[in-house]
Order: sequence, then structure tokens, then C-alpha cells
Amino acid sequence: MDQPEAVGTVRLPYPTGYPVEWEADVVLRDGTTTHVRPIRPEDADALQRFQMAQSERSTYLRFFAALQRIPDRMLTQLVTVDHVRRVALVAVRPTGPGAAREAGRTDEPAATAAAGEDIVGVARYDVIDDRPGQRTAEVAFNIADAIQGQGLGSVLLEHIAAAARERGVHRFVAEVLPQNRAMLGVFREAGYAVEQHLDDGVVTVAVDLDPTDRSREVMADREHRTEARSMQALLSARRVLLVGPATGGGIDELLAARVREAHAADPGDTELLVLGEHLTWADLTGADPGAQNQTQNQNQAQTPSTVDLAVVAAPPDEVIDVVGRLRGTGARGVVVLSAGFAEAGPDGVARRRELLRTAHGAGMRVVGPASYGLLTTVPGASLRASLALTAPRPGRVGLFSQSAPATVTAVETVKRRGLGLSTLVSAGHRADVSGNDVMQYWQDDPHTDVALLYLETLGNPRKFSRIARRLAQVKPVAVVVAGKHGRVVPPGHTVRTTRAPRRMLDEVLRQSGVIRARNTHQLMDVAQVLAHQPLPSGSRVGILAGSPSLAALVTDAVAAAGLTVGAVESLSPGAPDAEVAAAVDALYGPDVCDAVVVVSVPVVLPRTDAIARAVTQAAARTGRTTVVSALGLHGLPDELADGDVRVPAFSTPEDAVWALGAVVRYAQWSAQDHGSPVRPPLREGLSDGAARAQARTLVESLLTEAAQRPTAEEGATPEGDPPDDGLLLDQTAAAELLACYGLTLWRSISVRTAAEAVAAADELGWPVALKIAAPALRHRADLGGVRLDIADAEDLVEDAERMLAAASALLPAPDPVLEVQAMAPAGVACVVRSVEDELFGPVVSFGLAGDAVDLLDDVTHGVPPLTDVDVARMVRGVRAAPRLFGYQGAPAADVAALEDVLARVSVMADDLPELASLELYPVAVAEHGASVLHATIRLRPAERRTDAPRRALQV
Repeated sequence: MDQPEAVGTVRLPYPTGYPVEWEADVVLRDGTTTHVRPIRPEDADALQRFQMAQSERSTYLRFFAALQRIPDRMLTQLVTVDHVRRVALVAVRPTGPGAAREAGRTDEPAATAAAGEDIVGVARYDVIDDRPGQRTAEVAFNIADAIQGQGLGSVLLEHIAAAARERGVHRFVAEVLPQNRAMLGVFREAGYAVEQHLDDGVVTVAVDLDPTDRSREVMADREHRTEARSMQALLSARRVLLVGPATGGGIDELLAARVREAHAADPGDTELLVLGEHLTWADLTGADPGAQNQTQNQNQAQTPSTVDLAVVAAPPDEVIDVVGRLRGTGARGVVVLSAGFAEAGPDGVARRRELLRTAHGAGMRVVGPASYGLLTTVPGASLRASLALTAPRPGRVGLFSQSAPATVTAVETVKRRGLGLSTLVSAGHRADVSGNDVMQYWQDDPHTDVALLYLETLGNPRKFSRIARRLAQVKPVAVVVAGKHGRVVPPGHTVRTTRAPRRMLDEVLRQSGVIRARNTHQLMDVAQVLAHQPLPSGSRVGILAGSPSLAALVTDAVAAAGLTVGAVESLSPGAPDAEVAAAVDALYGPDVCDAVVVVSVPVVLPRTDAIARAVTQAAARTGRTTVVSALGLHGLPDELADGDVRVPAFSTPEDAVWALGAVVRYAQWSAQDHGSPVRPPLREGLSDGAARAQARTLVESLLTEAAQRPTAEEGATPEGDPPDDGLLLDQTAAAELLACYGLTLWRSISVRTAAEAVAAADELGWPVALKIAAPALRHRADLGGVRLDIADAEDLVEDAERMLAAASALLPAPDPVLEVQAMAPAGVACVVRSVEDELFGPVVSFGLAGDAVDLLDDVTHGVPPLTDVDVARMVRGVRAAPRLFGYQGAPAADVAALEDVLARVSVMADDLPELASLELYPVAVAEHGASVLHATIRLRPAERRTDAPRRALQV
């Protein structure tokens, strides 16, 4: 780890070099993009241009005085920061055609703008109170007049607040003029705890930087609106520009030709403009990029044409050049059909970054590289910007896919089944636009009722979980993730590594209410039901079968799917219409069942439409969820249609039952109370903010001390403490940190002799427990590592001597250590753990203690923030949970106290990214109360999480 640097009176556990991790591309309120980064000394000229372009009113509101030009000495101070006590972030866009207008320089000819960046917004803070736990900074903002009202001030507040929290700043203060209502609104509406008062004509605002439920909600709402709007701009495009390779030949020319062929066959409502055929760059920009001088450009200037979207098939370097030229053309996004970026090694990764910087700097989103394209089927506004020769029929299903081959498979399956789509987005290698963006759009899209996603990778599972959970509460979401555990990383995708349990992906999807399909076949199976049948009101399933043997098979499948078998009707071979009608009426009678499975497979006699007709009419009449498996029927056939109602048909009874079971579970989830985020009061006698500040200060000081120690070569690394595992806390430090979150760690005393053990017991109080301190034996009663309920000194001396001898025989350490602890109330031993994972962030787990539980992986997991319902599910979700509820006559444990411990750990893990790992083992849950008897806690300097509390596009 880098050695900390001295800053003021405080030594901090982080370097003070340029924090590249603070750079981010962001989406504004109108759906366009810009880049946020720390300020640099070379930004002086750009900052001066920014200031000179500001109106007199904006200057006065920022500096409380008229200041057209920043004095040189002040300018040097403004661009010189240490990224700790003095921090400044700027929002920038590339200088170029159209940039002068966006930056407010309306009098500067575009052709005179040099290559570089223009500043369109500034946020800065200066620390004014350095006391640990109370570090306070004065904050200020300045937004370009031309883009005020686009939400940039709110974005910069999120980013400067996140940077401040990383540097140990807990509170912002600002002085604002009363007439600066926009800035006061930024503070007030952000959702933080805000205090303000008016003094001598100036409003002093104080902002507590701890994220609150309200600030998280505000950020999520703003994120949803901006990302949905950026997707809306792409999917509502009408004028599409196609740019092919500069020279003929190769795959890129074939891709461009395929787009033209597809548009000719099915143009939808899209006007396709081919560069070099329908128009030139001069037509788009109003100037000829090949002109020799400004005068020639001005002579040739004309009113430029505009486009909404660009589709590019060209070599990677040409793609980047094309994207740069698209600035000022009106294009809100670019679909990159070509490959050759991140999958091409380090140079390709660099090209990918340059592509995103160029596009985002120009306010555009990127779909791809290696995309199959975009397609919508909305009547009167259907977009055709893909490689698909024919579009699927219009429908109510949205489909997102990543790789082009997977998209081809999914689209052809949709067509074959007659399912129908509202939207198709193929993100290819997912450099920018991802499934998260598309889900944001689908949430408010009136043309989409069902969301389908085929994912090869999850770049940000925390954000995916949050957005999918929000979407699933209003529309069903079904997902295929490549690989059983979602750990497949195809070429071209950049994904953080993970050491989370292999079941973690299933837990994330289940927690989000997402239906997981194992393959495209299952994805379409469940989509048929969701798109064309109502959600079932319960799990009782009626069965109509063409024979008793089929009825038996389906009955078994229904039970295996976790559904309840209801009424069963078997038809005789070649049953007359009257028999069919009677059986159907019996199943569709009032309150007979919640859903119906129909299976008809004639062996000798030809299939008739009698069953299909009777079932379809009954389903339409009653609104009862119905699925069919009938010989010769698949997808959404006309034989199973009655007006607007279509009954889905499946290849096998098992497919029909699986799809129905998935839909029933989703219906149950959507009808449940999902609870509210757990927010237990933390430390008695302190506000939650003060308790969190204590925890952060403690973590900071512990990491600082560790950073100041000699290196491993100097012999200071703790015995058996690999550096990658982090700093191992002793029980005193662990108890202090846990106390900040209202968790009491039972005191223990380490001893090396029997006499010391007796003295410790006298101090703690009898009876006591005696344990071998070594982790390998601490919980192993079968190996003599634990003795409980020792009531007197004689027994303690005997047990201590026996355990010291056992430890010496079993462990390589020459001087074993024992621990003495007062006896806690007897109860069920449990384990609560938390791990900070690079991909998933904090992962909290729960299980009952014991080797069998560990060997059988009887553990539940959750990703904070958790709700009270999530916590209850985790406790009840382990197979050994009956032991907590009075198993075999034992008294019931205090489950509420156990849930409180789990909730506090989840809050702690969510608050402290420095918490590398935590294990509370055992937590003894008695009839009344839960006792934390031992804690193993490791800390390490935090890395930015994939879903930090600030809005940012992935890069």
C-alpha cells in the first residue's frame, strides 16, 4: 500500500496524487453526456475562458462581486489543489465545432477554437475544520450559463461529496446569496440532512454528507430520469446516418451493406442517410473539414443537416474519427457495428477508452462495439438501425442482448414463436449502453410490458440489482446470464474479478425479483406466459390431460416445481366435445384453481381443435392463467387465440410447467411487502451521523497506523497475516468498531498459563468458557479446543493445562494462547459474515455454526442495502433454520435479536468499504438476546465500488 502523506495536522491512509478514479462520464437531464474530472494546473486558460463567458449575474452569485476576469494570482490558486484538503472538480467538453456555444462563448468563431477542452461547470471544496470525525469543508459551485437547468449542479454535488467522504470530510458548509435560488435548491433537494440560516444578508448552508435514505432515493430517481431520457433519444431516432469504411473490402463493408439491405427490405419509419451517397460531412456541419482556411469555410458555410443517430461500420481508428466529426450534427448516439476494441489487447482497450471519451465529450451515448443494432416496432415511430433483414412483429416484449450472435438467435426464436417485440437493443461488447440503461427506459415505456435480457457479463451487479428490483415491481424481468454462475467473460468485455460465492448471482437475481432462465429457450418460454397471460393469483394448478398417464406425469412435474396440485381432469382418447366441455368447465369453475396446465398428445387419433378451442375460450372468459402442451402447437399459434387473448403452447409438458412455476413465483414476489431499508439506531447516546463519524475516524486511524509501520522486509508484518487479507484487528479494536454500530462484543482475556486463566476468570466472573485462541482450533470442541461452563478454579486449572498440551501437540506455535470468557446464555450458535467483493461490493452471509453447515454450504447471502424482509428471509432461508424455532422441543431462539445483529452488520458493511472482511463467530442466540462472542475483522484501504453514491457511466 502507498505510504500516507502528511496533510495539515492529520496523516491520512491514502496518497495525494492525481485521483484518476474520480474521473467519470455523466448523463445530464436532457440525456446528453459530459465528463467530470479533477482540475489540473493546465486548466488555467480554460477556467479563465469559462469565467469570462459567464454573465454578470452568475459571476456575482458565485463571487459576491463583479469579476469578469480572474486575477492571475487567484487563477493559479484555483487550479492548484492537493486533492485532499483542497479539491476541485470540473465538467468539461471537447473544444470544437459547437463547443463555443455550449460553453457560452457565442462571439467566438468555431473554426478558431483550438483542440482541447472547455469547462462548463466547477465544484470545489476547501477544508476549514480538520478535527478528526468533524472534518468540515467550504464548498462552492459555478455552472455555465448555457447549460444551467440541465442538472449539472446536482451531479457535481454528488461527485464532490463522494470525493470528500473518501478524504474524511463529513460536512460541507456554503455561503449563498438569498437570490441564488438555484443553488439553494441543489442543496435542499439533494436529500442530505441540511441546515441553513440567514445572517447579514447571506444564507449559510450546512450539509451532512452521510448518505440518507432520501439522498439515495433522490439520486436513484435522477439517475433513472437521465438514463431513460438518453435511451429515449436513441430509440426515437428518425434520421439515421450510416457511415461505412473509407476504403472498400472487409467485414466492415459487409456490415454497412447489410444495414442498407435491411433498410431497403423494411425501412419502418426510419430515414437512412448514407454518408458519401446522400450527403457529405460539409452537409452535416455546415463547413468542409477539408477546407484550407477559415475564410474558405465561411464562404462554403451553409445551413447544416441534422441526424438523430449514427450507425458506423469501419476500422476502430476510423470509428473514433467519425464519432469526433459527429459533434454538432444533432446525433445523440452512435451504434458501432465493428469490432476491434477491448478484445484486441491493450491497444484495443485504449481505443475503447478513446471512443467513449470522444462520444461522451460530444454528448453522445455508444451502443457497441460489435453491436447488432437497434430496432423498435412502435407504430408510426418504428426505428430500423440494425442488421436484421426483417423485424419481428410488433409486441409488448422488450429484448436486450449483448453479443450479435446471441441477438440473432433470440430474434429468430421470437419470430418463430410469433412473440412480438417492442424494442430490441444489442449492446455488443457493452462499452457504454448496458442492460441497466435499457431497464431504466423500459420502466416508463408504455409499449413494453415484459423485459427480457440476455447477459454475457454483469459489469455492475449492485446497480443491476437496484434497477432490476425497481423495474420488477411494475413489470416482470427475465434474464439469461451466460454460464451457470455468471463468471464467463467473453473477449471484448471488461469486468472486475470476484471471489464471491458461486451462488451469489442467483441470490442477487432472487433478491431483485428477477426470473432467471438457463437458456434462450427458457427465456422465451417464460416470456410467452408473461406477455399473453395474466399473473396467477396463487399457486394452485389445475391439470387437464389427454390420458391418465399424462395426468400423472404432469402432476409430478407440478409438485416438483413447488406448485400445489389442484383439480385433475383426464380425457379419454378421442373424447367427444361434450366430455371436453365438461372437463374444461370443471377446471375453470370459480375458485377451483389459480392456473391451468393442458396437455394433449394423441397417440393414434389425429389432433382436433376441440380441446384448444374450449380451453382458449375458457381462459379468455375467466382470465385464468393457462399454458398448453399439445402435439403440433408451439409458440403463440392461431389455434389458441380468442380475440386479444393468446394461450402459449410449449414443446413439452415440463417446459410448460417450468414457465408457469417461474411466473407464479414472480407473481408471489410482486405481491409481497418488500419491506423498508434496515436503519437500526446505532450507538446509544449518539446520533447515527456521529456514530458513523466515530467509525470512520477509527478506521482511518487504524489504517494510518498500519501504513506507518515498517514494511514486511523489516519484520513488522503480523504473524500469519498475508498483506492482501488486510489489517487484522485485535479484539479491543474490533469491539470499539462494532460498538459504533450498536453491537456488543463479549470481552475475552488472552492467557498463556493456568494461573493467568484463573486470574482472568476472577476478573470476568464465573462460570467461564476456555478456548484455544488459534483460529484452527477456536471452535473445535471435538479436538479439545473449547471447554464450557467451568465453575471453579480447580477445574479451570485442569482444563487449561490439558488444552495447552493439546495445542502444543496440534499446532506449530511453541507458545499457545488461550482465551477466557464469561459464559453467555446458552443458545443456538450462528455465524454472520461480511466480505467486500471487488465486483459485488459488500456481501453479507448468514448460517448456523458447525462443520456440517459449512460443508453443505447451508448459507444465505445478501447484498446491502438490505430491507427488513431481506434480513428475515436470510435467517429463515438456511435449511437448518428450524433449530431457531424450537426444534425437537428446544426453546425457540430470539430471532428478532439475531435479525438485529444481521441488520447492523449489513449497515456497517454498506457504510465502510474499508471493511475487507468480518466474521462474528459464534453469535449465541438464546431465548432472550443474541451474544456476539468473537469477531474477526480485517481492514484495507477502500477502492471505489461499482455502485458508488454518485451518478456515472461505466468506462
